[in-house]
Amino acid sequence: MLSFLGDQVLGRDVCVYSGSVIDVFGRAGVGEHATRSTLTRMVGRDLLRRQREGRRMYFGLTERSEAVLRDGEQRIWEEGAVNRRWDGTWTLLGFSLPESWQRQRHDLRAQLTWNGFGPLFGGLWIAPGETDVSGLVAELGLSAHVKIFRAHADAGMDIGAMIEETWELDELAKRYQAFVRRWQHWETAEPAADEALALRLRLSTQWLQVVRRDPRLPVKHLPDNWPADQAEKTFRTVYTRLTPLAQQSADHLLDLVPVRPPV
Repeated sequence: MLSFLGDQVLGRDVCVYSGSVIDVFGRAGVGEHATRSTLTRMVGRDLLRRQREGRRMYFGLTERSEAVLRDGEQRIWEEGAVNRRWDGTWTLLGFSLPESWQRQRHDLRAQLTWNGFGPLFGGLWIAPGETDVSGLVAELGLSAHVKIFRAHADAGMDIGAMIEETWELDELAKRYQAFVRRWQHWETAEPAADEALALRLRLSTQWLQVVRRDPRLPVKHLPDNWPADQAEKTFRTVYTRLTPLAQQSADHLLDLVPVRPPV
C-alpha cells in the first residue's frame, strides 16, 4: 500500500477512491477484503485520512504517512543502495533498560535496525555515518536510558571484520541476488499494457523490502562484487521501462479528487 501511495498520491494533493485501490490491488493478486482491511488499519494508525465525496469514500495522506513516504523516496532515489560517500564517521548508541522492559527493548531494537544500526555488543549499537535517532528515542520515551555518540575507528581497527560480525551480510546479499533473479528478465521483456501497473507495484514493494533492511554500509569495506549495485541497476531499468504503460493504466483506472482543507 505504501508503494502504491508513493507512486500515485505523494506530492499530488489528491485522495484516491477506495474502489480504485481495490481494482489495482486485485490486478496484483490482493483480495478485496485484505485491501479494505489495510485501508482501515492505516486510518487507525494515522497513515491515511478519509474524505467522503457523495456516496464514495476517498483516502488521502496524513502528515505521518507523507513523512514515511518521503523517507522511502529518499532511500530509493537519492541515497541509493550503494554507499560510496562514507566519511569514516560512525554513530554509537548505548542503552541500558530494566529487565522487565521487554516491549520497550524490542521496539528500540526494531527502530534501530530500520535506521541502519547493528549490535556491536549487547547494549551498544553502531551505524555508519551521522544517523540522527534522537527523535525516535524520545518518541519511545527512552531518552533517559540512551546515550548517543559520534566516533571514528582507530587506525588499527579491521572495519571489514567488524562489519561481518555485526551485520548479517550473507542474508542481505542473498536478498539482492534474489531480486535480480526475479526482475532481470523484465529489463528487456515487453509487459502487456494491462499488467504493467501491477508489475511496477510489485517491483517497488520488493525493492523497498530489500533496501529497508540494508544499513548502507561503506562499500569499500564490503566483500568484492557486492550485489547491491547490480540489483539497483535492475530496479531502475525495469521501473523506467514499466512506467509509461503503468501510468497510462493508472490514469485510466484511478478516480482521484483534490484534497479538501479541514473544515
